[in-house]
Order: sequence, then structure tokens, then C-alpha cells
Amino acid sequence: MKMLFRAAKRNGFIGDNPAEFVETICEKQADKKRRRPFALEQFRAVLSVADTEWRSMILFGLYTGQRIGDIARLTWANVDLDKGQIRLVTQKTGAVRLIPMAQPLREHIETLPAPDARPDLAPLHPRACALVEKNGKSGTLSNQFADLLALAGLREKKAHRATTGEGRGGRHDYKKLSFHSLRHSAVTFLKEAGTPGAVVQKLIGHESAQISELCTSVGEESLTKAAAAFPML
Repeated sequence: MKMLFRAAKRNGFIGDNPAEFVETICEKQADKKRRRPFALEQFRAVLSVADTEWRSMILFGLYTGQRIGDIARLTWANVDLDKGQIRLVTQKTGAVRLIPMAQPLREHIETLPAPDARPDLAPLHPRACALVEKNGKSGTLSNQFADLLALAGLREKKAHRATTGEGRGGRHDYKKLSFHSLRHSAVTFLKEAGTPGAVVQKLIGHESAQISELCTSVGEESLTKAAAAFPML
């Protein structure tokens, strides 16, 4: 109907489009599920209450835009300091991601203690890795991050879904900050820095076939420039 009214106005049959400001169901659902990105002061607030490992997880979340489970599973084999890259295979889609290191992330990685033995198997975040390997999913880590947000005053402290009986079918509050908001924040910061949309999608990763096709021409040099556009915390 909106298309018909738009065409009628364009062709001069009507003066005003009565459907111009009527939202479609898809638009309403998209707005409802639009997650909040972090502001820089909110990043700093949660970093101030995080322990060493969680601080590292948060920095990886912002500067790579990857999901919490994939970050928890990172080992030293995924890190190439010589090339300044992080290489991983995403758990959700099996996609190979080659991510240039933003300079703040590189500096952080260089402060991490080197593993004593078998560096290819040593996780960057041992506690987080042990949790996802034990449970097979990242729900416990997400709950821990929610507790950090509450401690930083960025979210109300509530019982987690696992203890309320809601399970995976429970409703998500997409307006709340979460670890996934780091992914949205990465996109926001890059776009605010003027990074082209196709480069942002290639760097962060996107499951859409249309977006993937759009990004096929994005080269390594463009990705490296995009990583350099991240802000310092």
C-alpha cells in the first residue's frame, strides 16, 4: 500500500501520501531489536570495574567486533604479531575472519603473559575459554558481563535467565547494553570515522549473502586503514 500511495503522489494523482509516516511491521521489529552501542565513557566505566581477563575480553570485543564465544576461544595461534593480524573461524557461521589489529589492541596483546608451553593451544583468556569449553555455549560469560555492567552502574542488577526459568525462549531486552553491544559499537565508531560501509562489514563480519557479495572487493589495505580508525580508550 505504501508503494501504491507513493507512486500515486509521484504521478500527481494525490497531493499527500497518507501512508508516508506509517511504519511497516519490519521497520517496527527492526527498531525494537536495535541494540544500543556503548559510548566511550561507558566503555571506560566498565573497564574500571573489570579484572584483568575481563578487561582483555572487552578490548577484544571492541577492537575486533567479534562475538563473546569466539573471543573466549582465541588461542595464541590465532594471533600473528608480525603481520599485525588476528585469524579465527567463527563458531556461529564457520566463516574465516582475518582481522587487522587496531594499535590499542596490539599494545594490549603485547602486555599479555606469554604461555610457558604449547603456545598454539594456550588460550588468551583461560577462564573464559574453560567456561565455553565446559558448557558448549557462552551464556555464563554473558551473565558475568551483565554483572559487570551492573557493577559499573550501566545496567540494573537482575537474576539471570537461567535462574528464572525463562530459558532461551525468554524475551530479550534489546535496549540493554550487553557484550554484543561491543560489536555494534565497533560498527558505530568505524562509520563515525568515515569508514565505508562495505569495509566495516568486511572487517566485522556479516552473515548476509548480499553484504558478503558487496564486500568481496575490499582489500587488506582498506581493512588496515579501518582498524586504525578505532578510538583510544
